[in-house]
Amino acid sequence: MSTRSYGQYCGLARALDVVGSRWSLLIVRELLVGPARYGQLQAGLPGIATNLLAERLRELEEAGVVERRLDSDSNGVKYALTPWGRELRGAVAELVNWSKPLMISGPRGDNFRGHWMIVALESLLHRRKVRTPTVGIEVDDTAFTVHVDGAGPHVTPFDQDSRPDTVFRAEPMVVLGLAAGLLTIDQAIAAGDLRGRKRDLVEVFAPA
Repeated sequence: MSTRSYGQYCGLARALDVVGSRWSLLIVRELLVGPARYGQLQAGLPGIATNLLAERLRELEEAGVVERRLDSDSNGVKYALTPWGRELRGAVAELVNWSKPLMISGPRGDNFRGHWMIVALESLLHRRKVRTPTVGIEVDDTAFTVHVDGAGPHVTPFDQDSRPDTVFRAEPMVVLGLAAGLLTIDQAIAAGDLRGRKRDLVEVFAPA
């Protein structure tokens, strides 16, 4: 048993033995977007020391949550979630939804990376199953599409060559507030820039 184990025969305690250390779930958040190289992980985790990132990756790999893969483009190594690791998506989604009261106050000088919105939006919309149109969302320098089908929400990066007909650009707090149901469609539009059809935005983000 690890010296950092809670030493309790309890599912929650044993889960925390694996992913309860500082930065561990944030590494999972990064890898839920997709496999990533070490440098990409470090860029997406502002504030983590390189030796601590290496330690957490080693721990998660030993626990069977993370695996290494050969990056065919660079012949280097990428880190990815194992099938068991990907099962943390549901737990992450519930934590993101639980955090809504903590997000109301805005960033308050905290770091932000646009790709964090991918996991955030999939989490905030994760109970939806009714098919919707595809809308584009632009936050800072990150652009992605959002749509829902029978499998749930899908959030995917896009470039300007594949730009959807309806695109909503706004600050992170506005997009998160819209997805969390803390802002109405009209309030969000007033605080952002909608190009395209309002009804598309309504179908994706209106309260279920």
